[in-house]
Amino acid sequence: MSDLDRHRAIKDLLKERPFASVRDLQKVLGVSAATVRRDIDKLHETGIARKVYGGISATDGYGSTARASARPYDENRDIAVEAKQAIARMAETLVRDGDSIMVHAGSTCYHLGVRLARRNLKIYTNSMPLAAHLGERGTCQLVISGGELHREPGIIHGMDSSVSSFFASKFFLGTQGISEDGILESHPLLVRAITHLSERADEIVLLADSRKFSLRPRHAVLPLSRISTLVTDDGVSDKNAKMIEDAGIQLLIAQVAGEPA
Repeated sequence: MSDLDRHRAIKDLLKERPFASVRDLQKVLGVSAATVRRDIDKLHETGIARKVYGGISATDGYGSTARASARPYDENRDIAVEAKQAIARMAETLVRDGDSIMVHAGSTCYHLGVRLARRNLKIYTNSMPLAAHLGERGTCQLVISGGELHREPGIIHGMDSSVSSFFASKFFLGTQGISEDGILESHPLLVRAITHLSERADEIVLLADSRKFSLRPRHAVLPLSRISTLVTDDGVSDKNAKMIEDAGIQLLIAQVAGEPA
């Protein structure tokens, strides 16, 4: 496959979804990671697409009508892992011993919860994977959401009396996408869960790697005015950083070590 053919294939893929990882492109193109990165650099230089941590994203207005369906948790867990871990390290510094916090479902929040497992904290979570980890390996006080188990998107949700008596200093959550309209999700269950839990916290801290600015799911869950702090990685563009700061949100940028996988 020639350079031109590969570039055309990448552009076609970005019409179907707004982000593709290096690993995704290796599978589609059948070439090495080094070749994929050279292709990404070329498309970024020409302005056809945008190089982001771990892969490539469609530029604003390019590709599909800026809608994206949620990836399965098991698939999303393996994307931009170093960025998510860096975000979790920085987010951990926002937590003080003795705090009562809520940690939502999602892969970035999972990394934060793992780091907090042995801290002197009271943690409420609706995340099935995180609750299992904290129950087995943690020493923190754990409060688990009640209701039905939804294996996709990996949360426990339903008629829950436990959250009614729980009030958190901070609610840490992830998101599928970010825009001027706020934080965005495509799964209706996550929309309901986030809306419900957001009413039980003093502050909302959003954990989102820089890819999320290129994703446009269909539902606006919370406006930017409800977010007090955003922790993202150093792949965030100046344009998106300005949008966050103009909204009055504290922006914390985690430095990601190493080369994107």
